[in-house]
Amino acid sequence: MKFRPTAAAIALGVIANVAAVSAYAQERGSAQAQSNAERGKVLAYTCHGCHGVPNYKNAYPNYSVPKLGGQNARYLANALKAYSTGERPHQTMHSQATTLSDQDRVDVAAYLQGEPVQPGKQAFGAPPPAAQTCVACHGADGAKTLSPEYPVLAGQYADYIVQALKDYKAGRRKNPVMGGIIAGVNESEFEALARFFQNQGGLCSTEDIRKTGKCEKE
Repeated sequence: MKFRPTAAAIALGVIANVAAVSAYAQERGSAQAQSNAERGKVLAYTCHGCHGVPNYKNAYPNYSVPKLGGQNARYLANALKAYSTGERPHQTMHSQATTLSDQDRVDVAAYLQGEPVQPGKQAFGAPPPAAQTCVACHGADGAKTLSPEYPVLAGQYADYIVQALKDYKAGRRKNPVMGGIIAGVNESEFEALARFFQNQGGLCSTEDIRKTGKCEKE
C-alpha cells in the first residue's frame, strides 16, 4: 500500500515547515543587504558561460545546468552561499562562489532575477499526486512561492529538478526543510513531478536576462 498524506496532514506539515524556514533563515543570517543589480551584471559575466547556454549539461552526473533567469534573488543568494560553504557539493560552483562576498552574492542574485517570474492563471496539465507536497510552498504552477527563500520551479529543466530532489533525499544538499519534505516522497515519483513543473511557463536562461532583463512566457 502506498501512503498518501491526507489534506490535514499536509496542512500540519506545511505549518511546521514554514516555522522551520523562519528559524533556518535566521540561523543562516539570510537578511539580504541592499542589492545593486547593475553591479551584479558585471560580476555575473562568468555565469553566462554555462547558465546562458540552452540545454548545457553538467557532467558526472549528467543533467541540465539549471535556468537562473527570473529566479528569486534571495534563493539565489542563499544557494551561492551554500555552494561556497559546501552545504551544496559541486566543485565548479564551489570555486565560483568562494570568490564572492556576501554583497557580491546579493548583487549577482538581483541581476539574475531581473523582472520576477509571474504565476500563470492556472497550471498547465494535471499535476501528479505527489505535487500536493510541493504546491503549498512553490505555488500551483511552481511560480508563486510562499517565501523568497524558496525557488521558482516553473520552467526549470526536469532532469535538474530530479537531480536536486535526489540530492535532498540523500542528504547531499543540506536543507532541513527540504530534507523533511522529500523524505515522504518516493523517488519513483520524481520524474512526473519534474516534468509537470518543467512544462509551466517561467524560468529562462541568463542570456534572456542579459538581452531583455526578464523571462518571456511562451
